[in-house]
This record gives sequence, structure tokens and C-alpha cells, in this order.
Amino acid sequence: MTTPKLAAGSVFPAIDLPVLSGGTRSLAKPRDGFDWQLTIVYRGKHCPLCTTYLKELNDRLPDFTAQGTDVLAVSADTEARAAAHMEEVAPQFDVAYGLTIPQMQQLGLYISGLENGRDVEAPFAEPGLFVIDDSGLLQITDISNVPFARPDLAWIAKGIGFRRGAFANTPINGTHA
Repeated sequence: MTTPKLAAGSVFPAIDLPVLSGGTRSLAKPRDGFDWQLTIVYRGKHCPLCTTYLKELNDRLPDFTAQGTDVLAVSADTEARAAAHMEEVAPQFDVAYGLTIPQMQQLGLYISGLENGRDVEAPFAEPGLFVIDDSGLLQITDISNVPFARPDLAWIAKGIGFRRGAFANTPINGTHA
């Protein structure tokens, strides 16, 4: 079963989720001090490729924050599973948990079931990456149905630099009718 995909240039859905550091965060709005948001959806604790990708995100975090881009990772994991997973990752960014199936569908993510992983307790979202600008518009989007097809984070950081810099006054890519 597939879900409708978010269109580049559309308003990113307002979804609030709890974060491991306490409180809640919007998937679409950066924290104070930032004006753009990078939201990365990862599969969950069961996925070793997610662990590697989130560790790389830690290494690349200065590339994003230097551009005023806040970073948030999110999964469908429970708080306990997310917390256990993040002991290995040691993230320097916020981690949200508890993404529901209707929220996954709202984001246009691919969804997999128990048979698509090991040590899986519930259906989970496949990877997604969303860059939201200061107007709440989706500037960059990448979704995958597998954990081994993800965008290179160095290129995403460069792409944000282009969108915020030399191409700031051009239409969002992929929006030509």
C-alpha cells in the first residue's frame, strides 16, 4: 500500500511529538535560534543502518547548525526503545519518538511491518528526510522504501547552502507546473 507523497513547496504538516530530552517538538518548526528545520525519519532501534546514519548526522551537525538549520530525528519507537538506541548514538540533536501510522501516512512515508525487520515490535516508517524553510515550506524531500537508499548528509548540507544562498530567490526545485 502506498501513501500520497508530500509535494515540494507545500506546507509541511504540523506534527508534534515527545522528545527524549523532555517536552515536545514540532517536526516542522526549528528551536529558537534557528530558522530552518531538517527532520530525519529513521526506522528505529532495530536498524543498524539507522544507527550508522544517525552517528554520521552527529558528525555533520555543525554543517547544519552553522547555516541556521535545526536538526531533529524521529521514529515510531517507544520512548524506552528510542532511549536505548540513543545510548549507542549519543545524539547532539533532539530525538522524537512515537510517530504513529496516520502521521507516517501524512508525511507520505513508506511503512513496513513486523516481517520487514528483526527485533521489530510494531509497524515502522522507512527513511525520510525533510528540509523545511522559515516559511514552513518543504524545500527538500527524500523518502525511501529501504534503509540503504538515503541521501548523503554532506550533500544535503551543501544543498541547503545553495537554497539559502545563491538560489534563495528561485522557485523551490520540482515545483514547475
